[in-house]
Amino acid sequence: MDLVKVSKQRFQVMIDDEWESLLTEVSSFCTTHDISILNMDEIFVVSGRPRHNTKQNTNLHHYHVELFYTVIDMQLQELNNRFSKENTDLLLCMACLNPSNSFVAFNKEKLIRLAKFYPSNFLGTDILALDSQLQNYIFDMRSNDFFLELQGVRELAEKLVSTRKHEIYPLVYLLVKLALTLPVATATVERSFSE
Repeated sequence: MDLVKVSKQRFQVMIDDEWESLLTEVSSFCTTHDISILNMDEIFVVSGRPRHNTKQNTNLHHYHVELFYTVIDMQLQELNNRFSKENTDLLLCMACLNPSNSFVAFNKEKLIRLAKFYPSNFLGTDILALDSQLQNYIFDMRSNDFFLELQGVRELAEKLVSTRKHEIYPLVYLLVKLALTLPVATATVERSFSE
């Protein structure tokens, strides 16, 4: 999630400060490789279209505003669509299930918030029971040698079942299952809408 935030910030820096350096770099490349360079103050000509009905813009305007800004805006929009505040919050909550490094990412409050994303799976009383299960679960996991070397949520799910801990912590196990199925469900929904 930090990389998404950094990417958004970098795109903004590109918009604010990096057009001139990009133009200089492209011009230098063209000069080095004997590629003709457009005069940026001339009118941009759309090949194959008659000039009399088209809007007259300079090459600079076309490449700077119509291409550079548009491409960056499209990238920002894609990041914002995929990583909305709600999606980001959901992913950050799911990350708390990661067993790597002795469950260093564990955060009980975020896992309870994750459960609240699934009101049909976790009723009000289940949230209270989950709170208690999470307290016992993390002590158990950190003190149990079977769980020390796990690298991901999939391995955690397998180990919970093989040690029958999924029966001791059924609500935690339900969170793990939901975390594992969310990427599949999201991809299926996206694929359905894109067809």
